[in-house]
Amino acid sequence: MIDGKLRRTPLFAAHQRLGGKLIEFGGWEMPVQYTSIVDEHLAVRKAAGLFDISHMGEELVTGTGAEEFLNRTLTNDIRKLAVGQGQYTLMCHETGGVIDDLYAYRLESNSYLLIINASRISEDVAWLEKQLAGRDAQNPVRLQNSSDATGALAVQGPRVGEFINPCFPGPSLGGTRVDHVSELKKNQVAKVLFQECEIWVSRTGYTGEDGFEIVAPAERMEAIWDRLLEAGHPYGLKPAGLGARDTLRTEMCYPLYGHELDEATTPIEAGLGSFVSMAKGHFVGHTVLAEQKLKGVGKQLIAFKMTDKSAPPRSQYAIWGSGKEGAKMGEVTSGTQSPSLGIGIGMGYVPPQCAAVETPVEIEIRGKRTPAVVVQKPIYRKVN
Repeated sequence: MIDGKLRRTPLFAAHQRLGGKLIEFGGWEMPVQYTSIVDEHLAVRKAAGLFDISHMGEELVTGTGAEEFLNRTLTNDIRKLAVGQGQYTLMCHETGGVIDDLYAYRLESNSYLLIINASRISEDVAWLEKQLAGRDAQNPVRLQNSSDATGALAVQGPRVGEFINPCFPGPSLGGTRVDHVSELKKNQVAKVLFQECEIWVSRTGYTGEDGFEIVAPAERMEAIWDRLLEAGHPYGLKPAGLGARDTLRTEMCYPLYGHELDEATTPIEAGLGSFVSMAKGHFVGHTVLAEQKLKGVGKQLIAFKMTDKSAPPRSQYAIWGSGKEGAKMGEVTSGTQSPSLGIGIGMGYVPPQCAAVETPVEIEIRGKRTPAVVVQKPIYRKVN
């Protein structure tokens, strides 16, 4: 939000033309849906969906000291990335609390792109600048916040690979070397040409389906959006809003900052220990996170599924132990009606001793305690 006004992405006019229902989201005016959340959700699971993610932030980190700087600042091991690869990682305080979760791509030997959450851009940039201050200048590091000049979108679903190549024809010019973007493997990124403009295409996403994410100059976003819609239409591609993005990621148990993650919650508590590399040496938050890995945590993120039909569980609803003697033991962080499963699902934090799969729990929905059960993550599993 700038001067009290909601920010708009480069695709705002396109959303209006398509009849998108626009809402406020983290200071942005974004489409929550075009037809319905269920319709768009199922399109992604069965065919393809196109999302505007231009509200996300883009931070470039370059210089001969970039690898060492990011390895000290982020939880995952950036040294494992070859040029053209990306990884999920987190940025933590010394206390272990999460400042943000993000994706880091190695574009060139000494050049990295961080994709950060829209609501955390200013906090992330300030934190990185703080970590850079006073650092030895022998191996320089440069930070460039490119968020305002850059847009992004995600095209997700099992049929995307059938129409993606004509949208970005020709071999890659950088990153992972491929003759066609459909040859990219999961977490790989390539520089390609679109209308004589260099853009980045990665095989990543936030839905649990195959798909790609595109990062490009803001002024090119509408042309890329229109090209994908045109190419994907015969394959069932539909524009999709924030509503479907949320139900899709909840089915997969992907965390959302401000819900499963915040500055009072660590990656270990959130079940993200596989993205915390203790072997790489010291990084910000290392001491606390190492102790939690060794001694355990006081709360643990669970996934649950309602055992009968009910109103959807929602964020901040209480989680109770089952039966008359069951005590309140936690709170829902994300909840929804699963379009894929046709039942209420969600995530929330409880004491570790209550987190075992198949543990019966109750969710307080509209003042009534309704039975549910702890389930293995992800909640939705694709049947081949």
